[in-house]
Amino acid sequence: MITAPQVARMIDHTLLKPESTEEQIIRLCEEAMEHQFATVCINPSWVSTASKLLKGSGVGVTTVVGFPLGATSTYAKMAEARDAIASGAAEIDMVMNIGAMKSGLYETVKRDIEGVAQACKDQAVLKVIIETGHLTDEEKKKACMLAKMAGADFVKTSTGFGPGCATPEDIKLMRTTVGPELGVKASACVRDLDTARRMIQAGATRIGTSSGVSIMQGKSGQGY
Repeated sequence: MITAPQVARMIDHTLLKPESTEEQIIRLCEEAMEHQFATVCINPSWVSTASKLLKGSGVGVTTVVGFPLGATSTYAKMAEARDAIASGAAEIDMVMNIGAMKSGLYETVKRDIEGVAQACKDQAVLKVIIETGHLTDEEKKKACMLAKMAGADFVKTSTGFGPGCATPEDIKLMRTTVGPELGVKASACVRDLDTARRMIQAGATRIGTSSGVSIMQGKSGQGY
């Protein structure tokens, strides 16, 4: 069975609430260092702060782009990504153009991801949030294939601000679609160690959660 420390190295310790304070960001980074989580996942305005706090710790900085709706322009997403990388972000979680996906405008979706992939090239890992709660199973498969074709490194289930939760069934579908080449990130409602393990067993290689400390303590968290 996968151990708690092994799970820890797959966790993006997340705080994306708009009212998050500097004190809370500092605490998030301290917790991430204590438990040796993979990264902290924070809003772009806090990237520089977190990057300085985490320097040399082995914990990276993830930030979000086009968040949480995915409805900004490709140019704006590229600019966000470049600015975040310059401030110290090592990983970028971008929200796919969900409206274009639902409209069947697949080339638009692909070009949007390609733009951010180009901004991240050789500098940052790119995860594409497909927001599974808005998609049918066929749309989930198509979104994952478009992300793979566009040069993403990961596909990710959810923002945590949309409908639904990450499920083992969605993780398995996403893993089957992208194959072993891409990472798969399970985000939204992963609040305890058992759920995290089930996501990993289904094919997840990263867990996005605000309940990382509770997971490490064998408790159930209440957040994202």
